[in-house]
Amino acid sequence: MNLTYAIPGPSILVTGTSSDSHTWNLVYLQLMLEEMGCRVHNLGACVPPALVAAECLGDNPDLVVVSSVNGHGFHDGLRLIEELRARPELAGTPVVIGGKLSTDGLRNVGLVRRLRAAGYDAVFENGDLTRFRTLVGRLSARVAS
Repeated sequence: MNLTYAIPGPSILVTGTSSDSHTWNLVYLQLMLEEMGCRVHNLGACVPPALVAAECLGDNPDLVVVSSVNGHGFHDGLRLIEELRARPELAGTPVVIGGKLSTDGLRNVGLVRRLRAAGYDAVFENGDLTRFRTLVGRLSARVAS
C-alpha cells in the first residue's frame, strides 16, 4: 500500500508500527486526510523504523502520522521516534502518534509524557480525532500561506 496523490495540500506520511499488522486504521487515516486536502503517502502496516526514516528522507513530508491498533504503540513508537530523531535531517519533521498505545487499554499519562519527551510533537490516544483534525487544519493553513 504505497500510494501518493498529487493534491496541493500538505504532504503527510502515514505509517503503522513495526509490529502492527492492522491496515483499516491506516486506510481510514488516509481517506480522512485526503478529504481534508492533504497529499498522503501511506506506507502500510509492519513498517520497520529504518524504512520510515528512509521514506521521510526521500519525501520530506510536512507531517508523519504513526498509528497503532495492536496495543504496542508505546514501545514500537519509541523505537521509531528514536530512529527519526537520530537523523539530523529529520530533527524538525513533525511526527505524531495515536491509537492504542498499550495493551491494558487505560489512559496512561506517563506513556504520553515519555513519547513526547522522546520527540513526538503530539500523542493522540484512543481515537482523539477532534484534536488530530485541528492539528492537521493548522498545518494545512500554514502550508497554504
